[in-house]
Amino acid sequence: MNILHIDSSILGQGSVSRLLSAEIVARLQADNPAATVTYRDLGADPVPHLSGATLAAGAQAPDQRSAAAQADLDVGDAVMAEFLAADVVVVGAPMYNFSISSQLKAWIDRLAVKGKTFNYSENGPEGLVPGKRVIVASSRGGIYSEGPAAAADHQETYLRVVFGFFGITDLDYIRAEGVNYGPEQREQAIGAARTGITGLQAVPKAA
Repeated sequence: MNILHIDSSILGQGSVSRLLSAEIVARLQADNPAATVTYRDLGADPVPHLSGATLAAGAQAPDQRSAAAQADLDVGDAVMAEFLAADVVVVGAPMYNFSISSQLKAWIDRLAVKGKTFNYSENGPEGLVPGKRVIVASSRGGIYSEGPAAAADHQETYLRVVFGFFGITDLDYIRAEGVNYGPEQREQAIGAARTGITGLQAVPKAA
């Protein structure tokens, strides 16, 4: 099993999503001792945001690109290679302003490449990587899984759509929410998430 571990919080050691993503990976490794883990910290080492210059460079012959443009494309190639090689992708995804972090969005933008993770056919979009499993460590300051704020959830809903666009339907959320409501609620939320981690299936669900 190849595990790709992604963190995207900007909070360092104070991050709930980082805590949970690390525990998810540890759970998977305990059940799969031979698993390999590739780690990418988007908070400490962000993937450059996609730009017009990046797209233009991709259309140029390699000998026509600047060194900076080539370096940018190399990052995108590395991100894509890590993703395609992974059997399981563990994503630490905090909610920022009702959505995901810009760092995580930049990573996803490097994955949404026609001919790599999706194609368009006469029947519409077709995901090209259906065999992967994604586990999202989701952290939220408020409560968005139910109640009046549910309509403001553009974090988990977006991730489900974009990974589904790639063909991935085996997606689990390990969620800690209401973590900014006070120390007691924070600990309860983390405890509930840890219960979810304990119950994770060790292997991907049957297709």
